[in-house]
Amino acid sequence: MAKIKKGDLVVVISGRDRGKQGRVLEVLTESQRVVVEGVQRVTKHVKVGQSQRGARTGGIETVEAPIHISNVMVVDPESKKGTRVGYRTEEIERDGRTRTVRVRVAKRSGKDI
Repeated sequence: MAKIKKGDLVVVISGRDRGKQGRVLEVLTESQRVVVEGVQRVTKHVKVGQSQRGARTGGIETVEAPIHISNVMVVDPESKKGTRVGYRTEEIERDGRTRTVRVRVAKRSGKDI
């Protein structure tokens, strides 16, 4: 199970973009990879075509490529550095029933993510 979710603020810990921070745009669970905004930008050649309005599409674009999930860490909300993710169970009482909920916690500071 991946501890990194879509929308998390992460920092790259290895590779050519080491030290960069960005939001997770997509998590690819089968290949254990994540697409991070502004990280691992590659040039992609797109075939020229036309949109429905008649505008020309295609050419050379720069897009974010997937990066392995082990090369990113979640950013700690307090220290703004990379941290590991832990879980804490909480008992929430609603409508007379108690439910146990798992809350993601930053190991570095103990704050909720």
